[in-house]
Amino acid sequence: MVALVSKENTVALARTGRHLQRYNKGRRQVVGCIPYRYKTCRQNSLRELQVLVISSQKGKGMLFPKGGWEKDESKTEAALRETLEEAGVRGVVERELGKWSFKSKTYDTFYDGYMFPLLVQEELDLWPEMDFRQRKWMSVTEAREVCQHWWMIEALDRLVSRLASKQQHDDEDEVQPCSLS
Repeated sequence: MVALVSKENTVALARTGRHLQRYNKGRRQVVGCIPYRYKTCRQNSLRELQVLVISSQKGKGMLFPKGGWEKDESKTEAALRETLEEAGVRGVVERELGKWSFKSKTYDTFYDGYMFPLLVQEELDLWPEMDFRQRKWMSVTEAREVCQHWWMIEALDRLVSRLASKQQHDDEDEVQPCSLS
């Protein structure tokens, strides 16, 4: 089923139901994103990494957007869709952080979860699940404390490590002025 939403600065449609869900050896396949941005501090011009967490639909804690990977989409398409539906953000999906196998807290079954970083470029005013979820930007430390899934915390740690490594590499690649005297 498709739910339609039509207002400015919002997503046009959202999928519902599980009839297209992917399974591998009985495990439901889910994908998600860790939406992130850099916020510049005015006092010292330092850039702070922030991540966007959302409330669980059941109201038990915070997590990163994730949901079922459907048969007619790639993993990245599914990750983008779920992030837009649940958190109301769009951006650039980056290289996969990894795959985790975990047991559902609700159902007595195992899932395979894939997580991606999403560098946020747009935050929507209206989105499909806005009436069911809260979203909040926070520091990595805060997100580690409130995230209810161990495997999402591991994915967050991988993202932080990757971004730190990239920053170090970028710093080393900066060309320094030199003189020929």
